Amino acid sequence: MADAGFRAGLEDVVALTSDLCFIDGKEGRLVYRGYDALDLAQHASFEEVVFLLWYGNLPNPTELSGLRRELAENSDPHSAVRDLIGALPASTAPMDVLRTAVSLAGIYDPEASAMDAEANHRKAVRLVAQIPTMVAYFEQSRQGREMLPPSPQLSLAGNFLYMLTGQKPSQQATRAFDTALILHADHELNASTFSARVTAGTLSDMYSAVTSAVGTLKGPLHGGANEQVMRMVDAIGTLDNVRPWLDRAFAEKRKISGFGHRVYKTDDPRAVVLRRISHEMGESLGDLTVYQMLEAIGTYVRETKYLHPNVDFYSGSVYRMMGIPADIFTPVFAISRIAGWTAHILEQYRNNRLIRPRAEYTGPTHLAYKPLAER
Repeated sequence: MADAGFRAGLEDVVALTSDLCFIDGKEGRLVYRGYDALDLAQHASFEEVVFLLWYGNLPNPTELSGLRRELAENSDPHSAVRDLIGALPASTAPMDVLRTAVSLAGIYDPEASAMDAEANHRKAVRLVAQIPTMVAYFEQSRQGREMLPPSPQLSLAGNFLYMLTGQKPSQQATRAFDTALILHADHELNASTFSARVTAGTLSDMYSAVTSAVGTLKGPLHGGANEQVMRMVDAIGTLDNVRPWLDRAFAEKRKISGFGHRVYKTDDPRAVVLRRISHEMGESLGDLTVYQMLEAIGTYVRETKYLHPNVDFYSGSVYRMMGIPADIFTPVFAISRIAGWTAHILEQYRNNRLIRPRAEYTGPTHLAYKPLAER
């Protein structure tokens, strides 16, 4: 019988202390360093949230200007990284590209192995600045377009959309994407963040820790659910087909992506904001079809399965309306979550203890060895 302390998947097991992020699953609140994430999403920029996660306070104008300058100056990765991205087959999975590019960037960073606090903060700047560029470079390359370099005049959100489409994004799209980045910036000890902290806990370098996180995010049980939501919408096709399609899916015991969360017991607060953005963007484009289908799906699943939409349910529709391809959705998640990953890695380094949990052994314990001839 399992020990009373055993929890499958480490559910609700407290593994460490942190002052970065707090989730109140019962009340449906997400808090970064004491600030409600919904308040930040409404009023702050992504760069302000990055500063908050790293330093513990919101920046003043001088500090924010300095961070934006640092990000702009470090937004283009080493030429070897750019060359590798351009040489990869167009069929390569974007998350594989990102995992490889992050690892290669570490090889060309002269401070990769430096473990003092100042060097680690500089590496965090490079990673936050360069991951959007890596993702955009691959999209440009596989579309056969010339690799358009990042623009130092644009925000991180605006620059990514500019590189992705080749056109300066609208103010609405930039703000919507900036908000989405804020909402995905951190989420306590999710799987990818925990893997980053486990790697950092061995005192491995930051690039190795982030590579671990990217590899973890690639898994379909972590990243990628918003892509599956949009594939579901496409498969359903029309509003009239929502209930019949879902009834078949329920009967076949298929998982419906975009619903439920291990931590939240009520509405995911991030989904509430992204629902509004999805509606606003649909209205501005003069096409509410996808939004209306999501509403119909959400209503029926809530009525029949008592499940609430999570952050992935509406985010895919927002990204699609910005012109972001579906298989880039998970790398976009990384563009945001690198803020949280690096903040957690820095926190792990500051108060490090090797993360080494135990497993409950369920096999035999007193087998006797038999000589090979007797087996």
